[in-house]
Amino acid sequence: MAKIDDLKTKSDDQLQEQLGELKREQFNLRFQAATNQLEKPSRTREVRRAIAQIKTLQGERSRAAQKA
Repeated sequence: MAKIDDLKTKSDDQLQEQLGELKREQFNLRFQAATNQLEKPSRTREVRRAIAQIKTLQGERSRAAQKA
């Protein structure tokens, strides 16, 4: 799982790319869970939280850019 400090050092493009990868992984995990093939159920939670961290950071950056 990505640390928030690591995410803060990434550019907006890198964050967007990582968000896309995590969403794809979340999609695959959902299908694995539906077919009872999920090997590590805790990974679903990790991915969901990583997505939330990235979206929060993007929101903070956009609000900061609007103020400036």
